[in-house]
Amino acid sequence: MKPDPTTYTIPAGTDIGHVHLKVSDVERSLAFYCGVLGFELTTRFGAQAAFISAGGYHHHIGLNTWESRGGSPPPLGRTGLYHAAIRYPTRRDLARALRRVLEAGIQLQGAADHGVSEAIYLADPDQNGLELYWDRPREQWPRGPSGELVMYTDPLDLEDLLRQANE
Repeated sequence: MKPDPTTYTIPAGTDIGHVHLKVSDVERSLAFYCGVLGFELTTRFGAQAAFISAGGYHHHIGLNTWESRGGSPPPLGRTGLYHAAIRYPTRRDLARALRRVLEAGIQLQGAADHGVSEAIYLADPDQNGLELYWDRPREQWPRGPSGELVMYTDPLDLEDLLRQANE
């Protein structure tokens, strides 16, 4: 029997608890996620896996080499994870993350104002896509004439964002 999408809606409080990534080198990934982005190491399983978080949560990101030690990124044209998104609580926090990313010499793959949020896009050392973003307050989200949410992709003024890092 095929599920009827009109009979069930996922609860509003549901969220994505964590993402678990196959990486080629746990130490290199920890240098990026903890050293550059500032996550905290919460648990380690030898050289094979590590769990990291923000604010003392058990883990937001798992990193493992169980099936991928020394491996290469998946080729283009294949299915899989497009990117994981890391939401910062404020625009200033996103600005500080952007500054750290740039200071570490990490190349951005893009930056956008989506109306509901502002985002920067990059890749981790294993070429896993990452979106670093902050959400504008809900009352500022753009709405259409019928009240529907209107999202778009406009250029993001990175210089303006970076000015927030020093405030």
